[in-house]
Amino acid sequence: MTEQNATPDRPEEPEGVEGRTHEEVQSSERAMLRRAMRSTLLLVGGLVVGGGLVGWFVAGTAGVWGALVGAGLAAFFCATTIWSMQRTVGASPTAMAAGVMGAWLAKIVVLVVVLVLLRGADFYDPYVLFVVLALGAVGSALLDYQAVRGARMPYVQP
Repeated sequence: MTEQNATPDRPEEPEGVEGRTHEEVQSSERAMLRRAMRSTLLLVGGLVVGGGLVGWFVAGTAGVWGALVGAGLAAFFCATTIWSMQRTVGASPTAMAAGVMGAWLAKIVVLVVVLVLLRGADFYDPYVLFVVLALGAVGSALLDYQAVRGARMPYVQP
């Protein structure tokens, strides 16, 4: 016996989401972004401590400096994205895109300036810097995903 009016399974909306006002949705977005920022800053703290220790054992003082520079760049890159999104919650799509793209351009400029300043310097280990920066980028992306996945927001805003 088959059902004639069967519909494909659709994911259920989380409880308490339907009927929310625009301000309540923005509040949920801000809370999610705060959670992402907090997690990212904790990750950077872990990168400073863990990267500094591993850097010390791998390359001595230069490894510590590489870890510190890498963690600083990771913190700047990741926090800038989250900060720009926090500032544009509730703005028009054009304003949000302008804010996020402006932050992206600022990150590129800072990266180029830092790389120019570090060119030829021997006080840091470039391999430790690269590994810490890569761990920061990947870790931040995973933490951002976790914050978004755990947020209780509708897919379509009222």
